[in-house]
Amino acid sequence: MANADERRFEVLRAIVADYVANQEPVGSKAIVDRHNLGVSSATVRNDMAALEEEGYITQPHTSAGRIPTDKGYRLFVDRLSEIKPLSAAERRAITSFLDGAVDMEDVLRRSVRLLAQLTRQVAVVQYPMMTNSTVRHLEVVPLTAARLMLVLITDTGRVDQRTVDIGDVITEEDVARLRTSLNAALAGRRLTEAAARVAELPEQAPADLRDATTRVCTVLVESLVEHPEERLVLGGTANLTRNVADFPGSLRQVLEALEEQVVVLKLLAAARNPGAVTVRIGEENEDEQMRSTSVVSVGYGMDTLLGGMGIVGPTRMDYPSTIAAVRAVANYVGQMLSGK
Repeated sequence: MANADERRFEVLRAIVADYVANQEPVGSKAIVDRHNLGVSSATVRNDMAALEEEGYITQPHTSAGRIPTDKGYRLFVDRLSEIKPLSAAERRAITSFLDGAVDMEDVLRRSVRLLAQLTRQVAVVQYPMMTNSTVRHLEVVPLTAARLMLVLITDTGRVDQRTVDIGDVITEEDVARLRTSLNAALAGRRLTEAAARVAELPEQAPADLRDATTRVCTVLVESLVEHPEERLVLGGTANLTRNVADFPGSLRQVLEALEEQVVVLKLLAAARNPGAVTVRIGEENEDEQMRSTSVVSVGYGMDTLLGGMGIVGPTRMDYPSTIAAVRAVANYVGQMLSGK
């Protein structure tokens, strides 16, 4: 870029920083006073006029300063040369808060609360996508003489429990045989493959176990098939109400959209690779109800993408700090759920 273009970007950067901090339109005098750009107010005014003509900033009221547009925020985010690192205290807080988790469900609940606290936005975490999971073990527990509990455990730590009525008395020896045959078919297999194997088991079962195997396998398929409506944890929704002015006439629409998990899953769909942060700003969001928001999302997992997480907030947000927080929490959750 030419020097004039670089200087105009520094003016845009100053406008973004001041507007995010103060929620007030930014004038040329404020930029000269607060930011060491080494140029006069007249030069800054000319640069602001050029930025406005190019659609990067706008003047909300006559005689007011300028505020960034979605296009301005996009240029700012695209040119972030470095992401503000988390402080040692913030890193310690992540470690100590998540280290206390007892299982995968707890990890996800804690990560949502932590992300909402760190960013002061709405945090969302997607359950590990079952299509990428493998079966670690299936436990078969007798509840009564004719009722069993199935406990499916995946390599990501997900635990799914189902009960099944056998319809007849089953002995402990038969329960053990059933457990052995099920684990032989399922253990170490991806859930999609495991579901196919489960469908074949009744035909292969001994005659005296065929009815019980059929009933168990029918219920077990429910644990092996993906259920998108069960895949999200949301937290910090009340954070959106801190600055209602950021959502002129649209806060209710945003809250309603967040209740529709299909909408939120779409927001996370861009998170395709672990560690790769995606930022969607305003009009870039596909859902019309979310076009007053920005979404910062990232995939989590180590070698394999397990799921997505991110935050939803107003376009007026501290992008460097938010990106750093989302990336750090995702990295830690990925390590925990991958057992590394």
